Amino acid sequence: MPGVKFDQGLLVHREGTRMRYSLFLGCTIPARSRNYELSARAIASRLDFEFIDVEEFSCCGFPLEASDEMGAILLGARNLCLAEERGLDICALCSACASMLTKTAYHLSSDQRLREHVNKELSKIGKEYKGTIKVKHFARILLEDIGLERIKEEIKRDLEGLKVATHYGCHYLKPSYIYEGFDDPQDPLTLEQILEAVGVTNIQYRRKKDCCGGPVLLSDEEIALTVAQEKLTYVKEAGADCMNLVCPFCSLMFDANQKGIETQFGSEFTIPVLYLPQIVGLAMGLSRKELGLNLNAVSTKELGSAISASAANDYK
Repeated sequence: MPGVKFDQGLLVHREGTRMRYSLFLGCTIPARSRNYELSARAIASRLDFEFIDVEEFSCCGFPLEASDEMGAILLGARNLCLAEERGLDICALCSACASMLTKTAYHLSSDQRLREHVNKELSKIGKEYKGTIKVKHFARILLEDIGLERIKEEIKRDLEGLKVATHYGCHYLKPSYIYEGFDDPQDPLTLEQILEAVGVTNIQYRRKKDCCGGPVLLSDEEIALTVAQEKLTYVKEAGADCMNLVCPFCSLMFDANQKGIETQFGSEFTIPVLYLPQIVGLAMGLSRKELGLNLNAVSTKELGSAISASAANDYK
């Protein structure tokens, strides 16, 4: 795939031919994005890989980073240790969690003094970071560890008529130096490559790389909602049937806040906002309930009309 480098070495634990990952949900997904978790678990089951829940996982550290960088690193390092103790790589669904944990692992592995300091602090709770596992975003696992050909084997529903606008968000590929050339942060392709593999039509739109507005929501709600409103406008203009994303906070802006944005700005969008595994799961023939589509804020029922007639009959 042009411009994309895939690491073919699997560092996940294998049990027979079944791959296993420690699932890192973070803070936002259990509170606001159960549909993301449900759909990710559903397609993982179809693709023969398993999530192991680690009850002791805590916040990744990202919300603390701006005010207490060392505190954030220690939080991230503790989570890495918990996965190491189980011998499992981490699968993160949230882009910010994936970024924070990957960045923590990168700096602990490349900065000996930092690692020594962190391990000294971790020793107080009986932990030690050894650098034996990797952190991967769920989408990267689909591409590198599972592979597009394996995903195609599970396709049961024709989604050719579904026009999708993908929003990558800020944290999926940044900071870019920690991601080993996985994708081009200036011209990302990987999420759309997955969608292409499952048969949807990728739609391009203006200002595609713009932020969702979420980072300033607490400090200036008007600006945050204006940014989201502008992006929804461009998506609507492009004729997309729905949006695709991989970040729970981006979903908060475009899905949960969409009706409020319509009211505030006198706009009308009614654009369903789906997580990547919800779209992949649709192609696999899974039901709306299995994929948590009934939990989306903007109704997804009308998507059936965008899918080819033969496939829409079982969209219930």
